[in-house]
Amino acid sequence: MTTQTAEAPVSIKLHDEPGHLIRRAQQIAVSKFHEVHGRHVTPIQYAILRTLQETPGIDQVTLAEMIALDTSTTADIAARLETKGWILREVLPRRQRSLSLTPDGEEVLAELLPGVSDHYEGMMSSLEPVERQEFMRLLRKFVHLHDSQNPLEVRKSRASAKE
Repeated sequence: MTTQTAEAPVSIKLHDEPGHLIRRAQQIAVSKFHEVHGRHVTPIQYAILRTLQETPGIDQVTLAEMIALDTSTTADIAARLETKGWILREVLPRRQRSLSLTPDGEEVLAELLPGVSDHYEGMMSSLEPVERQEFMRLLRKFVHLHDSQNPLEVRKSRASAKE
């Protein structure tokens, strides 16, 4: 006996599926990031450094929430950044850790920040200015609506993404 899925052709082409396009967009974003910034820092490490610059002293759990990662992945990356000498992790009550940039971390971030505009331009250059605004508006809306409507699902997907 065949299933209904096997009998009925899929009506949506792969290159029209949102999930596929979002995955490709992520690949493009990471590739452009490495073209501009090199490979000594990953996009997630950059997000951590930027977040710590904007909110020094936050704990790892708050950092994880702010950058949309699960707490164990955030802790692993923070430990690696501490080993590199880019961040300082200080133990707080209840085994939490306060995070802040070190002078070396500030220097690494200062070297990256001039390339932020180049990275943005590299990703968005094929769009007209009005399309860029609309694209960013829709991306923010998509992420915000998903996060606000499915907070438990977001936490579960972050945890499973680590696996």
